[in-house]
Formats: sequence, C-alpha cells, structure tokens
Amino acid sequence: MKFCVCIVESWCLSLTDRCSNTAKCYTFHHSGNFLPGGRIAGSGSFLLYSSFLITLNPFLFQTARHGFPYQPTALAFDPVQKILAIGCRTGALRILGQPGVDCYCQHESGAAVLQLQFLINEVRAPPMRKPLGNDITFCHLPFQSKWLYVGTERGNTHIVNVESFILSGYVIMWNKAIELSTKTHPGPVVHLSDCPRDEGKLLIGFESGTVVQWDLRAKKADFRIYYDEAIHSVSWHHEGKQFMCSHSDGSLTTWSLRNTTKPFQVTFPHGKSQRDGKKAESCKPILKVEYKTSRSSEPFIIFSGGLSYDKPGRKPALTIMHGKSVTVLEMDHPIVEFLVLCETPYPNEVQEPYAVAVLLEKDFIVVDLTQSNFPIFENPYPMDIHESPVTCTYYFTDCPPDLIPVLYSLGIKHKKQGYSHKEWPISGGTWTLGAQTYPEIIITGHADGSIKFWDASAITLQMLYKLKTSKVFEKPKLGEGRGAEVAEEDPYAVQVVSWCPQSRLLCVVGFSAHVILYRFNKHDVTTDIAALEVRLQCDVEDVLSPSEADAHPAALHPRSHSPLPSSPGSGTPDSTRDGAPCLKVKSRQLRMPAGYQAHLVVQILWADGEPPQQITSVDISSAYGLLALGNCNGLVVVDYVQKSTLLTISTQELHGCSDHCQRLPRSPRRSKQFTADHFCMRGLSNFYSDSKKRIRTSYQSLTELSDNQVPLELDRNRSPTSDHVNGHCTSPTSQHCATGRSRVPGPEGTRLSRRGPGRPPFRKAQSAACMEISLPVSHSEESRESSFSRSRSSSISSMDRDMKEVITALHFMESFARKTDSVAVPCLWVGTSLGAVLIIALSVPVGTEERQEGPVIVSPSGTVLMLKGSVLRFSSLDLGGNLIPSPYGIWRDPHSHEDPDRRRKLGHFSHSSSQEACSEGHLAVVCSEKQAKVFLMPAQTCLYAHSITESSFVLRADVVSVCNSVCLACFCANGHIMTLSLPSLRPLLDINYLPLTDTRIARTFCFASGGQALYLSSPTEIQRITYSQEMCDNLQDLLGELFTPVETPEAQNRGFLKGFFGGSTQTFDREELFGEAAAGKASRSLAQHIPGQAGMEGMKLAAGGVVGELARARVALDERGQRLGELEERTALMMSSAETFSKHAHELMLKCKDKKWYQF
Repeated sequence: MKFCVCIVESWCLSLTDRCSNTAKCYTFHHSGNFLPGGRIAGSGSFLLYSSFLITLNPFLFQTARHGFPYQPTALAFDPVQKILAIGCRTGALRILGQPGVDCYCQHESGAAVLQLQFLINEVRAPPMRKPLGNDITFCHLPFQSKWLYVGTERGNTHIVNVESFILSGYVIMWNKAIELSTKTHPGPVVHLSDCPRDEGKLLIGFESGTVVQWDLRAKKADFRIYYDEAIHSVSWHHEGKQFMCSHSDGSLTTWSLRNTTKPFQVTFPHGKSQRDGKKAESCKPILKVEYKTSRSSEPFIIFSGGLSYDKPGRKPALTIMHGKSVTVLEMDHPIVEFLVLCETPYPNEVQEPYAVAVLLEKDFIVVDLTQSNFPIFENPYPMDIHESPVTCTYYFTDCPPDLIPVLYSLGIKHKKQGYSHKEWPISGGTWTLGAQTYPEIIITGHADGSIKFWDASAITLQMLYKLKTSKVFEKPKLGEGRGAEVAEEDPYAVQVVSWCPQSRLLCVVGFSAHVILYRFNKHDVTTDIAALEVRLQCDVEDVLSPSEADAHPAALHPRSHSPLPSSPGSGTPDSTRDGAPCLKVKSRQLRMPAGYQAHLVVQILWADGEPPQQITSVDISSAYGLLALGNCNGLVVVDYVQKSTLLTISTQELHGCSDHCQRLPRSPRRSKQFTADHFCMRGLSNFYSDSKKRIRTSYQSLTELSDNQVPLELDRNRSPTSDHVNGHCTSPTSQHCATGRSRVPGPEGTRLSRRGPGRPPFRKAQSAACMEISLPVSHSEESRESSFSRSRSSSISSMDRDMKEVITALHFMESFARKTDSVAVPCLWVGTSLGAVLIIALSVPVGTEERQEGPVIVSPSGTVLMLKGSVLRFSSLDLGGNLIPSPYGIWRDPHSHEDPDRRRKLGHFSHSSSQEACSEGHLAVVCSEKQAKVFLMPAQTCLYAHSITESSFVLRADVVSVCNSVCLACFCANGHIMTLSLPSLRPLLDINYLPLTDTRIARTFCFASGGQALYLSSPTEIQRITYSQEMCDNLQDLLGELFTPVETPEAQNRGFLKGFFGGSTQTFDREELFGEAAAGKASRSLAQHIPGQAGMEGMKLAAGGVVGELARARVALDERGQRLGELEERTALMMSSAETFSKHAHELMLKCKDKKWYQF
C-alpha cells in the first residue's frame, strides 16, 4: 500500500491502493478493476455433439495499462520507496516502480490533477475530501508531517490534516502576510516551503513577486520581500540561510536571510549582457528552479525555460548549471514538470543529486547527473507507443516460444546508443515473472508506416522489433505527382495487418491502396522488390468488352513503370493518371537487414481518373501460398509464390460467378525457356462480353437467398471445353492473359514486364466449378433477415446498384465449396458489407516443386449465404465443437545446412490434419455486425442463429479459446462485451463496459485467446482487459507489489562545531499549533445566500435579530476579555521562566569561560 496526496482542481484529495467506496477517493487497479454493470446471461452447452461449460468472470478486469500517460500535468517521487507518480489532465494517475511495477487509477469525477505529493514511506487509510471554497494553486507537505500547507488563488494559506482531511482553524490570510500599507493584492500563492533550519518558519511566495517568511508560532511575518518581476518558483539552500527565485523575465535571484532588502545575486543565465552596464535583456520565463548541493562538487542549479527571444522556434530546454559550466538539454516536446532525485529525503542535509526526472508533454526521460556529459537513462517503460500515432492493434497469444527471443535479438541491434550505463533509478516495488506465463505478442501499426512488435508476456510490455514499411517506396516529391496530395495524409499509414506466427509471414496494408508481403530472414540480403499492379474497376459496366479491347490495345498490354502522374496544378486531366499507383516502389536493388524483408508489393492503380479505394480486408495463407485482398470495388487473389495475380473480380461479378461464359482463372504455367518470367492472369471482370450482359438479368430476377439452400444446376450437359462464343472448342488452360502490370526481378537483376507468347483470343472457357446457384426455401424469418441485410433481389436490385458492396472479411480454410462436394478442399470465404458470404474453391498443387511451377486454379463456386449486416469474422469447428485452425506452413531458415530430405519435409505443408478434421463435414461460424450463424458444411444448413444486438452493431468479433473451450467474443458499439457459446450460440456473458466514444476504440479493439482483449484507451496508452476467471485468479501472481517495507534513513549527526557555528535545526510540535485545541475548527461549510421575508414584518424580525446578535456579541466580548487575561498570566509565567533560564545560562558561562576548547 502506498499513500499519496493529489491536488485535483478545487479539491484536495488523497490516494491509496486500498479499495474504498469513499467519495472523491482514488483506488488502485492493483488487483484488477471492478466494473459494475456486468451480468451473466447463462452458460451454453452443445446440444448435438458434446457438452461443456465455459467459466467466465461476470465482471471485467483491467489487467494492465501500457504507454505514456495521456496529457500529463504533475510529477512526484518518493526518495525512500523509489517510486514515481504521474498525474494527468483526465484525472488519471500512474504509479511506476521498477520494470514490471505499474499501477493505474482513475478519479471518478475526471477532474484534472494539478499537483502530487508523496507521504514519503508512509502507509495510511483512505480519508475523506474537503472543499476549500476556492481554487488550489500550490501545496507543500513537509517530510514526516501530517499537516499539509495549501495555497489558494486568493492568496490565503490553509492547513489540512492529511490523515483525516480536516481543515485546521489556523489560516494565513493574505492581508496579514503583507504589510498593511500595501494596497494591491499579492496574487495567488505560487510557492510554499518551510525553512530547512527552522520548521516553524513558512516561506510563502506570491505571483506578483512578493515573498513572505511567516513565523507559525508568533503568527506574524519575519520579513517581506518585494520584487518587480513575477515569481514562478523558489528553492532553498539546504543550510536554510539563502534561497533562490525564478522570475518571468528569465532571471534568477538569490536572497540571503541576513539582508532581505535586495537580492544577494541576480543572474540572467541565457541573457546577453549589455556593454554599457545596463540590465541584461529579458528572456523567456524560468518556470521552475532547483538549487541542490553536493559534497564532492559545486552545487547544481537546474531550471526549465529562460531562453532568449532572439531565436524564435527554439526547442524547450532544461539547463544544468554546475559550477562554471552551463549545459542546455533541448527537448523534443514542452516540459511539463521536472524533479531532481536526491540521496536523502531530509531538506536540511546535503542533497547529493544523482538524476533529473523530466516529464514532457509526450515523453518521459531521466538525466544522469553523475556523469559530466549528462546522458539519459534508457527508459524501460513502453513510453514510445505513440512515437507515431497508432492506427491499428493486434493481440496474439500462445505464440511459438522461439519467436520472442529471435525478434528481441534483431531489435536490440537497432537500439540507440549513448545511454547511461547505470541502473534505472526508479527501482521501487517488487515484480516476479509468475508461474503461468506464455508467450504473447502485440503488434501496433502506425501512421508513418512503421510496425512495432511488443512482448506482452506476464502483463508487461517490452519493445521487440520495429519495421518501417516506407523504405520500400520512393519518397514522394513535394509538388510532383500524387505525392503532393497524400503528403499530408500519411501515405504509408498502416491500415490492416495479417500475421502468421508459425510461418513468420507478415502482410501489411497501407493507406495508399498497397499491400506489402514480408518474409522473415535471419541474414542480410541485397535484392530487388517484386511488384504487382492491379486494376480494379469501379463498376462492371466499365469493363472493356472484346470489341472495345481491340480498339484500345493499350488497356490490356502491360507496360513498364512510368513516373508518377503530374499534380493537379499542372493542368493535366485526371484521366492521364490511369494505370499509375499512388506510390512508386524502389526499382533499384536494396540491402535489407536481417528480420522482415519485403518479398512482394501489390498496388491498386488509378482507374477512370479516380484514385484507388482503400483496402478493407486482407488474409494470407502460408500453407497455400496465396494472398487475398478486397475493397469496395472487388476482390484480388495473388499467388505470392509465383508472384502472379490469380483473380481480379468486382463484387457484382462475384455474385454472378456461376455464369458459364466466364473464364476459369488460374496461375500461369511457367515455360521452360522463360523461367524468370512471371505472368499475371487476367480476372473475370476483364473478360466481359455482351452475352454476359444478357445473362446477368437472370441473376437479378432470382429471389432472395437463404441459409437452407436448394441448388439449381444450369447447363450441366454442356461440355466444359465448349466455346459458346466462337463456336469451337478450346482448353481452359491453353491461353493466359495478364491482369495488369507486373515487375518481377529476374535472375540477373533485370526486371521484365511481358505478356505470354502471343496475344490470346477472347474466348470464354466454361468451368464445371462455376455452374451452381441456389434458390431459397420459403421461411418467414429468413425473409425478414434478408430484407434487413439488403440482399440481392429483384425488388432492391436498383438500390444495390447505387450502393457499393464492400469486401469486409476474407478467410482461407479447408472447407466444402458446394453441397455436392465430398472432400474438403482449400477455400477462400468472402464476406461483404451487405451480409453475403461467398465461397471460392482453390486448387493448389501439392509438393514444393509442383507448387513453384504448377498452376493454381481459382473456382468461384456460386454458393451464397446471407446474414444481417456486414460480415466480420469466419471460423471453422469440427463436429465435436473444437476449433480447426487455418492451415499454415512452418518457417524454416533457407540458409540452414540441414538434410535436403528434412528441408523438403519442413518446407512442404500437408493439409491432412485439416482434411481429417473436415472429412465428415465441419461447422462454419460466421459473425456479422448484427447476428451470428453456424452452418453445417457441406449441407450449408443453418444449425444455429443468434441476433447479437438490435439497437447497436458489432465492431469486433473473434472466435477465441477460453479455459480449453471455444466461444465467440463480440464488442458492440454501445460498449457491451458479449460471449456466445459455440456452436449453440447461447449467450454466456454480457458486460456493459465501455461505450464507443471515438473511432480510436473501434479501430484498435481486438480479442485474443485466454479471455483477453485490448484497445487504445487514449492516443498514448493501451489498455488490456480480461473476462476469464482463470486469468483473474492468476492475476495477482503476475502483478508486482508497489510498497515494500523499507526503513526510513536516519538524519545525519551534524556534530558540535557545525551545530554551534551553523545553527541547529529547530523543530516544533505542529499538532499543538494546528490542532483543534489551539487553532480551533475551520468552517465546515461555505456561506450561502438565504432570501429573507420582505415588508414591515421582515424588518421587525430583522431588527429583533440584530438585538439578539448584539447581545451575543457582548457575551463573546466578555469571554474574549477573560481569555486575554488568561493569556496575560501565561505570558508573565513565560517571562519569569525566561529570566530563570537566562540566569542559569549566565552562571554556566562564567563557570566555563576560563576552560580551553579541548577540555570540553
């Protein structure tokens, strides 16, 4: 437990880590944050297959908060416990100790924290709060004292008992502190401190430049100082004979207690001295100064501000004056507060400073004062999450155990050098790793295009590895091309990340409609970056017909990279930008360090004078070697092994994929004589014909699709090799055509951009895999759902044409593409914003060599399932309700010297495990923003359906494992976190946790296995939460202890000579002076205006009241006289006692005056 005093706007508060329901009291989220409003809706069980019960916690616990405190305002340090506190404008408080010790608490009113004061090495109970009636400007708590001095904006000084938070009757009024002849108000109190030599003397600094030393015993001012410049801070010398003030003109004044009429010394540290002896020019205000002494060297004078005005735009700086040397440390952000960390907590001892803690607006640093160059310490806390604004977050649990050490070893090579070699000085608290920990990784995407990997094991966060995606592209030149338009829009900003921990493949989607595929490599390489450029049409009608293609051959022929199109200011129409990407990939060979290295870049091109739409969904399969991406215009499937485009199709054509006149897309077959050439297959949208226009009307006349579908096969008797356009037969694999432009490095480093040998004829090859469509079975409930989900039907077909259908979800898995399939095959499940789910069958060659050269066949099946709202998530379960993971490949080091057979075995991934799990069928879980459904495959029967929310919508959904079971976790826009059992979709948990206040939460919220989740709680902080009972039970073992029993250091023995010549430190009993017996009770309420009665009756009552008040005043006057008499008697007794003491002292002097000094 730890006790801390906080000044929160007009309230004076205290803080403990002990939970309490006391109003206006902080509570630590040290053992979890209890959030009311949660309820358990019931537990689910399997009705058909097996039964189990998921144990979930009915309340949500905030396990940890990482990052830099948002909008910091105050700083405090306990020199005995070695812990640090940071207060924020939002009312939040962070307590930091050694790495792993991090506590967070939030004030329930959200009032801003103005100042923090530790009760050094103290443990207390939670007290109440007390209003002071006006705003607090400064507070001071003497060491080992329970009486807090509080200065207000009106210039008064109150005294508060921090144990009970009861105001003392002792109040120093501003008009008593200054001279009676002063006619102006001195301003708010900006400083309070007791004299190091005498604790009974309180130094009060007013904003106007007035400084008063108040004698607490005599209740009068010892001296008053009036200075022309406003005061910002005051700092004592440890001997208590002088103090230093910082002023608004950039000057430092040193005052001696022997002569307070004028300053002992006036300096302008950064001001230029005038030649004619005039006063130095004014500088910026010095906001704070610290005057610290050292035994082994000159004293330190450390201050913030005070720079000259001659250089505008200078960075904020911290100045360290040590003897004759002046060191200016420039900061990247404005300085909020700084503290000098000293060896002793006693203000009357030599301070021996060893570090300076500097709190900036967006950073926190600690400067080492023990070295002459003043290096900074390496910050062990994750304070740089917001180095660039976070755009997306991803949370992975149960990662491969060897992944974290590998990433850490790579990341440590790129760390900055020049840090202090000493240990981190904030070392309070205790922390252990915990017994039940497993590897966890958090990935954050940022606006500058960087990707950061964080070790999130054991409720901590540590930086592992950083990847910059912007290095792949040429820097856009200002005023030239597309770069001039996106320069202010963060063109490299990360939108979506897809990562496979097992194969270590990383796929990054950027703001400029580009996808970068990274492979992991332990060795440096120098190579070219392959690039694929894809053209997605906005509408199906815009796709060229064969006749139009003949008239415009340049639209189909691939061409080499051209410079970025000219800017709008050049007068060039937007149509000239067609066929150009937003960013230009570097065409030269690049040296890539060990780690993640760019393997392939896929870019969507400008089309019809419009920039490419942002990519909304992406998925990567390391087992199949495929990459899928989609946006509001269509879908693209890429073979990253052969670096070719397999499918480019619009969303409208994807719904009509059972058209028998569409060409079967496939990857190119590599020829013998062109082993270095990679060809891109042209998508279905580019094989458009008039017959397609006629056939499309049949799909628009179909009724709405439902979950229980009956297939209707068309033209099954036609030959799959029959060409219905030209009247002759052709093989589906005979001719290939490019979908756009590709730039793939050849073996000699040259880049080729070619078509296949000869231009293929525009022929339609019929695919037997594209022949199935479905008609609905009439169900009233399904009809209502379909009408809500804006499904494709004849009644609303015109509405659909006006509303773009966006690809919102993509997922590779082993499944059944059609009802008639008996064997599970690789499939791509596609979800759209209109609630449609489409399945695309994939034929992937088996074997490493076959995969390198054999074609990959993409066959849209025509199967369509419908849900309400946009589709968010897919998952697969076996018939026993167990999660079937997506097939993945295992990463291997291509440079390792291992047996070729073993390498071939590791490189080849077998789908047998997934196929065995799906041999008799499987369950497909689909979740949209409105409902969740479980389908039995291949029958495509909807077994379970559940409406998640009606008044709101789901933002994030995922199938996670909790306590060896599987459930569907959802986060809704109204702040509810729900879990549903699988596959029965029965509600398990419904917690009203966090309403959606901004898009940041919706963009960054994500679930992970083990009942955990996280989101970006502020622009600089990540909040981790859990709803698992097992996690809550083990949470205390993972969290560190904030308070450790430490003996308070004893004060140094000053010695006889030092005490004789320097004067001994005087103490006094504050309890006797400020207690109720001596000072009385303060007013417990503020004065209020109470309207009285009007008229004569009111005047009579008022007159009677005045007479009564006069009588009471006379009685009070008599009592005052009696008290004065008693005071006079006590004064006489004190004078008599003083005379007796003087007499004994004189006798002692006469007795000892003839003795030598060594005889004592």
